Amino acid sequence: MLKEVQSTGSKDTRSGFGDGIAEAARNNPNIVALTADLAGSMKLQQFIKEFPERFIQCGIAEANMMGVAAGLTIGGKIPYTTTFANFSTGRVYDQIRQSIAYSGKNVKICASHAGLTLGEDGATHQILEDIGLMKMLPGMTVIVPCDYTQTKAATKAIADFKGPVYLRFGRPSWPIFTKEEDFKIGKAQFFSTGSDISIFACGHMVWNAIQAGIQLEDKGFSVEVINIHTVKPLDEAAVIASLKKTKCAVTVEEHNIIGGMGDVIAQCASKNFPVPIEYVGTKDTFGESGTPKELLKKYGLDIPDIVAAAEKVLQRKKNG
Repeated sequence: MLKEVQSTGSKDTRSGFGDGIAEAARNNPNIVALTADLAGSMKLQQFIKEFPERFIQCGIAEANMMGVAAGLTIGGKIPYTTTFANFSTGRVYDQIRQSIAYSGKNVKICASHAGLTLGEDGATHQILEDIGLMKMLPGMTVIVPCDYTQTKAATKAIADFKGPVYLRFGRPSWPIFTKEEDFKIGKAQFFSTGSDISIFACGHMVWNAIQAGIQLEDKGFSVEVINIHTVKPLDEAAVIASLKKTKCAVTVEEHNIIGGMGDVIAQCASKNFPVPIEYVGTKDTFGESGTPKELLKKYGLDIPDIVAAAEKVLQRKKNG
């Protein structure tokens, strides 16, 4: 029952990153943190306090930061680059493609302030295309954790993972509802098992998917909510097994439905077990300035939107 999934408090996921990198660095002397003039926003204060000699302030020069990070790997370092998601991907795509992905460098691209929940900074900063940009790069692992605890766990886990990683997280305070030990790169996380509908979600939207699932359970539906925190490589076995049970799905993400996590699920389904799918995400649009709550509602990412999408796909399944 999804009602058993309880929040133990709220905290921003970027703080999970800050706490995670400090803890990882205590256990691994090769971890280095780089930032592009955003150490405070990226919650690097504790890391800098403990490991000042392993911190590199690159200034507002994100492309240069990616090149420096790629070079550091040659000497055996494990560089974590840190800036906002828009500047971590769109601004430096060429450098990531050529210097990191193409050559398989062990760089961890850590991106905060992703999606609409960046809020008042507006459309220029609210990147909604970054999952698509990163997952299309050969060899790039893409991780989108759902809360503070899972972001902390992912930040530590990628230190031991060989190869380039894109780690996406956010700005606002958000419910905490996972345990660190439940996170495994490439392994989907089930919050419930059901037989009527599968709801696949990532990032902040996992909590909204759980709340929508509760409402659907109250209406008598058997709901399976799955956290796709690792968008690439996808846990195809888990996705296929769920779809074979429920025979319909909703995908939920704080990202454009074109090129995002929903596309990954749909591709998996089309190759293995085609079913009706509805998509909750932004619809080929930029964002705007507003509070996270206002923006999620306006752009169709709120709990009622997930419920409506679920009811629509359930009707599609019924109609055959």
